Amino acid sequence: MNPSSYLSTLEQLAQVRRSAAQPTISSSSNAPYLFLFLEIFEREGGIQSFVRQIFRSLAALEPVPSADVFLLRDRCCEHPFASPALRFHYFKTRSALLSRLWIIGALLLYLLRHRPQRLICGHLYLAPLVWLCCKPFGIPYTVITHGKEVWAPLPCWQRLALQQADQIWTVSRYSRDRSAASNQLDLSKIQLLPCAIDGDAFTPAAKSPALLEQYGLRDAKVLMTVARLWSGDIYKGVDVTLRALPQILQSFPEVKYLVVGRGDDQPRLAELAAELGIADRVVFAGFVATADLLEHYRLADAYVMPSQEGFGIVYLEAMACGIPVLSGDADGSADPLRDGELGWRVPHRDPEAVAQACLEMLQAIAQRQRGAAFDPRCDGSWLRRQAIERFGKAAFTARLQVLLGSG
Repeated sequence: MNPSSYLSTLEQLAQVRRSAAQPTISSSSNAPYLFLFLEIFEREGGIQSFVRQIFRSLAALEPVPSADVFLLRDRCCEHPFASPALRFHYFKTRSALLSRLWIIGALLLYLLRHRPQRLICGHLYLAPLVWLCCKPFGIPYTVITHGKEVWAPLPCWQRLALQQADQIWTVSRYSRDRSAASNQLDLSKIQLLPCAIDGDAFTPAAKSPALLEQYGLRDAKVLMTVARLWSGDIYKGVDVTLRALPQILQSFPEVKYLVVGRGDDQPRLAELAAELGIADRVVFAGFVATADLLEHYRLADAYVMPSQEGFGIVYLEAMACGIPVLSGDADGSADPLRDGELGWRVPHRDPEAVAQACLEMLQAIAQRQRGAAFDPRCDGSWLRRQAIERFGKAAFTARLQVLLGSG
């Protein structure tokens, strides 16, 4: 097959892959942006939530930027983001290899035809492909990073793809500094785009009587964690909080620890609770659907996750519900907690430090309920205002607009 026939075939195949409701892209002097992601709609997770906020913010800009979105592992589906200005293209097939070949061909064709003003790569896994495709055409590209995936030295191809990027967007100062040190990145290229909290979706309210009954939490002071309970994610700190609980119970025997999440590490954590003699004070709620998560946050008197996060959107979710928070002190949570201004930060693998911080939180909560002076980090109304003002949807949209206009 000669080159012209090959390109013609690729174009026809790419057109078939597009949603029928999406118009053909016409050439324009106002070059579009091109976004490239692994998946957005077929999985739930922090990265997917972050990407969906990018689309919400793009739709809120005036005028809405012209952009195309390539999705390697999503099939065509109904969602609220597609519009004449924001066009989605799906490349998932029964064969992962075929999907990869398909998107490579479509990407090259798109770059040849439309010369986008920038390609924004949504995952480190795709960065080497983006580098190899963009550089010959002189098209600038941005790579979005999130946390742990860039904290350690990377394989050669991924490291070079980051080093050659025109911009790198990341969610926190900690991820910026650690990734730059580990992979010899130019700090001036790394821009911050922190996670956003939806203040309309996460709001304070009274505890649900039905859930209090379901989990046996009536008359309890509730410490809570929302986290994956995977054996590869012990950094979330659920085991550390369990080890801190006996000391906490000495001063606050009414405390119970509610753990929301599922994973293969739950049996080990349950066994640890039994060994510590606190099994009756720990509730493993298992998986909770996103739609039900708000009511679970509202059960908490304090949110406790001595973790090591790239950012930690869960802390913002808790604060937007008016709940005081505890995090680790050597990770990206420094940003949502404003270096301790908005919450407690402790060494993330230190049960003693976790216990002492939880005792301070519970004492401050009790002082507030008595009308006495208390630590402002337990002022739910203030926490909510700070979280939304600094990390709400409007702040995210304004930051995204600046980033798209820079470089």
